[in-house]
Amino acid sequence: MGKTIAQKIFNAHIVDDRFGETVIISLDRVFAHEITTPPAIKDLEQRGLDSVFDPTKIKAVIDHVTPSKDTLSAIQAQVLRNWARRHQIEDFFDIGRNGVCHALFPEKGFVRPGFTIIMGDSHTCTHGAFGAFACGTGTTALEVGILKGIVALQYPKSMKVELTGKLPRGVYAKDVILTLIKELTVNGATDQVIEFAGDAVPSFTMEERMTITNMVVEAGATSGIFPPDMQTVNYLWPFIKEEFDNDKNSALQEYSRWIADRDAEYTKVIQIDISTIQPVITIQYQPDQVVNACDAKIKVDQVYIGSCTNGRLSDLREAARILKDNKIAPHVRGIIAPATTKIYRKALKEGLIDIFMDAGFVVTATTCGACLGMSNGVLAPGEVAIATTNRNFNGRMGKGGMVHLASPATAAASAIEGFIVDPRKFLEMEL
Repeated sequence: MGKTIAQKIFNAHIVDDRFGETVIISLDRVFAHEITTPPAIKDLEQRGLDSVFDPTKIKAVIDHVTPSKDTLSAIQAQVLRNWARRHQIEDFFDIGRNGVCHALFPEKGFVRPGFTIIMGDSHTCTHGAFGAFACGTGTTALEVGILKGIVALQYPKSMKVELTGKLPRGVYAKDVILTLIKELTVNGATDQVIEFAGDAVPSFTMEERMTITNMVVEAGATSGIFPPDMQTVNYLWPFIKEEFDNDKNSALQEYSRWIADRDAEYTKVIQIDISTIQPVITIQYQPDQVVNACDAKIKVDQVYIGSCTNGRLSDLREAARILKDNKIAPHVRGIIAPATTKIYRKALKEGLIDIFMDAGFVVTATTCGACLGMSNGVLAPGEVAIATTNRNFNGRMGKGGMVHLASPATAAASAIEGFIVDPRKFLEMEL
């Protein structure tokens, strides 16, 4: 019987399979940030187990509250900072050279097809865009990963999502994943891996793939995986070219072993014609509660463009296309948070930052803060935000606040109008 991508990766990493459906696999990477890792660090210290399995395979960043906003967040940053220094973790990214973890680590070339990756963060599934298996874990599993470089997981079952067609103008990867979550519901992929396939896959950039895999957890999935292809090779090329003697075809051939077998078995197969998708948003408090943006007409108080879902350079470019020569509505607060320092610098050189500021946005540090209501954009009770983030849970961006998820284009257009609108009306003006 053929194997799925996830099964192939697991089979190559199993170190113990004596426990039924649960197997123990070795890890290629353990990622860390200052919110979930300090509790693991402190617990290991208290147990007299303050060590790491391999400092070269651990990557750490301060990204959720940066710079620190109060004593508690400063202490959390200090714990991670001291730990990284103590164990000589060279790939530690502090303020000034940091970024949102799920954008920064791929940008640094730390993800490869076939890798196994864990982090104490549910959106670690983002890295499956590269043909890797990546998932979030709890504190105990993170501690074991840090200490021993292994993790116990259920042997993966996968569903396949076949993407066909071509994205219409004004429709983006964010609209694709929200449409899929609506179809699956928030529990529809629980304890499964979503493997993406279909003739539309080669047309998705790596940044678009990361947007899609980032949000598979909102349908309950453990991870999401795209098959590695030349898009993957091209993105990674600056980091891998010496491994393959400057031959991209050799890299593609090597990575092709992480493509599913033709006779792989799936729990289900879903087909989505992306040419039929419209710009969408979420409503209420679950990411599967999705409607067309043109039907919303909801007044917004705040517009947030950033996060590990949609804070990359391509996202900022799409938002700037709409905001150029426009002003946001007088009652709207606009916030831009580039996902990494490198993205911030590129956006500055391209003139995107000027466009945002001329439109009335504030451009903040590279941080996750607003996404989960910790800093840099917390809502007051009763306020409404449209955001390019990944969760619209009750109170997610502030107690009593409402969050509507959308693409950067939809968020930018809504900032101008002051209420949620279909972004295609602004794109039509370019023609």
